[in-house]
Amino acid sequence: MPKMKSNRGAAKTFRKTASGKIKRSKAYKAHILTKKSTKTKRNLRQATLVAKSDSKRVKIMIQ
Repeated sequence: MPKMKSNRGAAKTFRKTASGKIKRSKAYKAHILTKKSTKTKRNLRQATLVAKSDSKRVKIMIQ
């Protein structure tokens, strides 16, 4: 049986931390930024962790 391929879109989107958790960037930072406050845009810059319920599926995708 051949090796499983990782999902390339997911591999570029998610990163694994040293402790094994999955890191992701926040949404809503691409366009229509004029109506968003500076505080909101600043908070969207920081990365966050994938929810525990989704992390198992993401780990399979990025292997």
